[in-house]
Amino acid sequence: MDASSQEETPLDAIDLALLNQLQHDAWLSNQDLAAKVHVSPPTCLRRVKRLREAGLIERQIAILSTDRLAAVLGHGLQAVVEITLERQGQEEQEAFETRVIADESVQQCYRVSPGPDFILVVHAWDMPDYLALAQRLFTSDANVRNVKAFFSVRRAKFQPSVPLARPRS
Repeated sequence: MDASSQEETPLDAIDLALLNQLQHDAWLSNQDLAAKVHVSPPTCLRRVKRLREAGLIERQIAILSTDRLAAVLGHGLQAVVEITLERQGQEEQEAFETRVIADESVQQCYRVSPGPDFILVVHAWDMPDYLALAQRLFTSDANVRNVKAFFSVRRAKFQPSVPLARPRS
């Protein structure tokens, strides 16, 4: 859904409770979800459908256990990469962003300021695979001025949920 064509969806406490439950466990059945937020199953279904149609729920995915997969597939390399472009015009930034987000090895892409222009989180099978990724995405792009990669030695936290209430001061 195009963000410019969506109307703002007002959210009440039930909507926020539904979103909170779903972002922590999207496998809940409609009946279990309804019970957790204290609404009827038809109401729950209707509200979740409305939240999806409004684009507030982008998609539902499975978060895989990297530690358990490592025993089967190998650990691979996770890197946080800072990218600085030579020219930072809108067209140049969009061209770079379009190219990197199309690459399956790029897990996350952020435009940032100040400092580098982009921060990427990338995954590679091993160092030769990372070098191929760097050649494909960075070295071959004449507009990439600087690349700084930080390789993860341990992931202490991974939390994809979004806080839905402001902390009290």
